[in-house]
Amino acid sequence: MKPRYLMPLFPLLVLSGAVQAQSPLPRPGFLQAQPAAFEANWTPLKMPTGERIALLGASYLVAMNEDWGVGPSFYGSAKGNFGGIFTVGFTAQRRWRLGSSTHAAAGLYAGAGGGLSSDKVRFGGGLMLRPELSLRTEFGNWYSGVSLAHTAFPNGRGNVRGTSLGLVLGYSDGFFSYAPGDAGRRVQNTRRSGLGVDEVSLSVGSYKPRSGARTRGGAPAQRMGKAGAVLRQYVTEGAWWGMEAAGAASGGADGYMEVLATMGQDYGLGGPNLRAGWHVATGLGGGGDVDTGNGWLVKGGPTLRWKSPWGPALHLDAGVMGSLTGSFKSTYVRASLGLPLDQATGLFGQPNEEGGVVRTQTVYASLMHLPKVRFKDGHETSVGHLAMVMSRDLGTHLYGTAQAGSAAFGRAGAYSFGLFGLGLQGRPLAGGPRVGAELLVGAAGGGGVAVTGGAVAQAEAWAEWRFGESERLRLRTGVGQWRTLRGQTQSSPVVNVSLGYAFGALSR
Repeated sequence: MKPRYLMPLFPLLVLSGAVQAQSPLPRPGFLQAQPAAFEANWTPLKMPTGERIALLGASYLVAMNEDWGVGPSFYGSAKGNFGGIFTVGFTAQRRWRLGSSTHAAAGLYAGAGGGLSSDKVRFGGGLMLRPELSLRTEFGNWYSGVSLAHTAFPNGRGNVRGTSLGLVLGYSDGFFSYAPGDAGRRVQNTRRSGLGVDEVSLSVGSYKPRSGARTRGGAPAQRMGKAGAVLRQYVTEGAWWGMEAAGAASGGADGYMEVLATMGQDYGLGGPNLRAGWHVATGLGGGGDVDTGNGWLVKGGPTLRWKSPWGPALHLDAGVMGSLTGSFKSTYVRASLGLPLDQATGLFGQPNEEGGVVRTQTVYASLMHLPKVRFKDGHETSVGHLAMVMSRDLGTHLYGTAQAGSAAFGRAGAYSFGLFGLGLQGRPLAGGPRVGAELLVGAAGGGGVAVTGGAVAQAEAWAEWRFGESERLRLRTGVGQWRTLRGQTQSSPVVNVSLGYAFGALSR
């Protein structure tokens, strides 16, 4: 029976097998295809002060069966004067086929975050719930429709809530992956697998505000150090597009965060490895008392890239950026280390004659408990985090990991963080868990938590159990230590429980 969830994607289930049948290299199994969709929505919301804003949301949903889709989601303020409201979490969605080109959907988003708050605007512990009903019309792989959504920050003393009509726009796609059990084997493939990301770049940079840039309190804006990451997909050797996210790591603007869509082009300088070009980006940002107005940012400037013979690349870019309605205007410089992920090279869909090695990636929904967190007012209490965690095996025992999340329980609504690092893991024990340990660094702030500058670190030891015949579902528990890295440092134990979905993707 043709799946009711994302019916336009059914031909991809057949196509994936046909693609693999052409592979001249030994392969461990078929490249598996699941219907998937990129979905964006626009949600008007009335604040407790009477001011009207709108949240721009983005989700990537993968079909778990013929009715249900699940995936990570992001929401940010894109209208009004509350730039810096961000939440990150997960959406579960059920669909019903109503006609050949019409379907209805019911979804629930659960995430965490917050933003600019006061005595009148409170995000409570940071938990955000957003149930939605929508009706959509399809045209090709695209669909659009109207939605009725209720947005609420229900716990703690949160008072931000409202019900409104909104808009939905989506694109049906396919999620292609190998079974986790195929990890370590070499195959050839004619399309990207996994999340379709060719390169992840870990970056550090600095903003130098121009004269006239002010905080929301009216003081001159100060220089800000930032840390973050960029995900790139290369359309050709020199043209790419992707997503970038960063947060303040120094300069007293802890809590500042930005999430941008980006694209660029570079050209060889006397050879293919040293390349110069340009890049532009636009998206949402704010927090940390930085005046970004409604949250919209734009930036752009020159780039320089050196591709090493071993795979990694060094990126250097600079330019100018600014908010569309706020006073924040700045020059910037950023350095990044790019690590290749996908085996594809050249044009989209062009196979790599040398093939690639299947590596396991896992996406987790994670609940973290910190029993002792100090706030700027001197008070100490427990805080619960909700986070999205991604890990990718780099070898048999070494893996890379990144996590982004916010406070969801306690009194730290609007506290957010982004961390990345490396870990070591053992082989799965016979009939038992796999164990490992990791160390992460990154940026965090907001919600009144005492994080001077914004730089933080976290170390954790963990054990993981696998479920199901395909071993895609995974339960991980961990214990460790969280601490700030600047000024008057503080630390807290951290306990972590995560539910993950694993898949195989190709690596060079």
